[in-house]
Amino acid sequence: MGARVELSRQRRTSTGRAIRVAVSSALTVLLVVGYAVGDITDVSPGVLTLRNVSNPAYAAPLAARSATTIAGTADRSKSIDAAAAQQLIDTFAADPSVGTDFSIVIATADGEVAASHEPDTQREPASTMKTLTSLAAASVLDMGSTLATGTYLAQADGQTATLYLKGSGDMLLGSGDSDPNHVNGRAGLGTLAKSTATALRQRGITSVALRYDDTLFADPRYPATIAQNNPDNMYYTAVSSMAVDGGRQWTAGQQHDPDLFTSYPLLSTTPAADAATTFAQRLAEQGITVSGSPAAASMPSGLGALATVQSATLAEIMAFTLRHSDNTLAEEFGRLLANATGNENSPTGATTAVRQELDKLGVSTSGLVMADCSGLSDGSRLTATTLVQVQERNLRVGGAVAAAEGLSIPGLVGTAKSRLTDQTVAGQLRVKTGSLENVTSMAGNVSRTNGGLLSFAVIVNNPANLYSARIAINKFMSALAGL
Repeated sequence: MGARVELSRQRRTSTGRAIRVAVSSALTVLLVVGYAVGDITDVSPGVLTLRNVSNPAYAAPLAARSATTIAGTADRSKSIDAAAAQQLIDTFAADPSVGTDFSIVIATADGEVAASHEPDTQREPASTMKTLTSLAAASVLDMGSTLATGTYLAQADGQTATLYLKGSGDMLLGSGDSDPNHVNGRAGLGTLAKSTATALRQRGITSVALRYDDTLFADPRYPATIAQNNPDNMYYTAVSSMAVDGGRQWTAGQQHDPDLFTSYPLLSTTPAADAATTFAQRLAEQGITVSGSPAAASMPSGLGALATVQSATLAEIMAFTLRHSDNTLAEEFGRLLANATGNENSPTGATTAVRQELDKLGVSTSGLVMADCSGLSDGSRLTATTLVQVQERNLRVGGAVAAAEGLSIPGLVGTAKSRLTDQTVAGQLRVKTGSLENVTSMAGNVSRTNGGLLSFAVIVNNPANLYSARIAINKFMSALAGL
């Protein structure tokens, strides 16, 4: 009896379930069909419709330009119309904002002067001084080489292992992972910390004392008269064996492309120590305990590297230096040159090394006084003849070409990005600008519209109106391509 009751219940349950499924399926079909009808009649949103569909219209494609013959070797000796060159100088001199304390030279690429005004008078150059340093350094240093930052381990029985952080001059370290897409930050302390932590753990080490070796450059690190034009350490900091982002101290919310910035944040006065502190933080994130604070110390000889990261090439760093007019990096190139040539490891040794190399290259150094390698310090003097001869040497084959390729391109990149007054000649000029309180200057080389090359230099000291004098230089520079 109980079995028959249970069987009856099961049959009723099964029948009820079948009815519910059938009703549910029917409702689903009705809903789908209903929505489809609504979609087709455009009552409901969807892709179905009974309306005619119009074909989209597209603009005609741009016509492709056929390639022309690849440019051959530049004609370095093509002459310049001397009268036309002199007219440009006369127009510049007639601008009342310029005043009378100025020099100009226009020359062919092989150094033949087409027109000039007081070319051999000593004047303060501002940042065009960097072109001298760049040419000298690029003529001696391996511009394809990089600067290594590495870690080295020293162990003593019963003592905490000591980890040394040693740099070879990379002042554009990144605080995080190495960035292959930028010059500034190409080598990252985060990447170095990861590799170092892995090597330490392989040795069973999880705690270290951190020391940083900043002995690459000897004291003094500041040129003697640089303070006058360096308020609040805004434009120059001590050359160091290592630094993060050149020692720049960006405030919260200041975002920028690491290779393209225009503002001037305050610079740290202890860039190497700051880099070591950042590295200690990255080590801690990798599970390595750093006992105490990082301390400066000379690294013992004979230690092998645990891990290293490499900077951008020197050629790339030089371009960064020139296009941002980075005073610290310009001084560093002078110091690297001094070390490479056996000169004194000091600011004076750097300027001596630059002058010696210019003499070897046949550049006139008559009237040259270098208070530093960047042009920021008070007291530097040179002639427009020296500047234009540097540009002529820049155009020769060899490592020195890096000093020309790294210059600002008016209308495109660098400190002269906004200074082109004739957009039809964009890309034809490479220049270095110079600006101080009573100085505006420019030097560079030009691909002439009608063929040939030229070099030029213009220095204005004590202009009647600094802003307007800069505009006068802009017009003069832009017109040079038409010679």
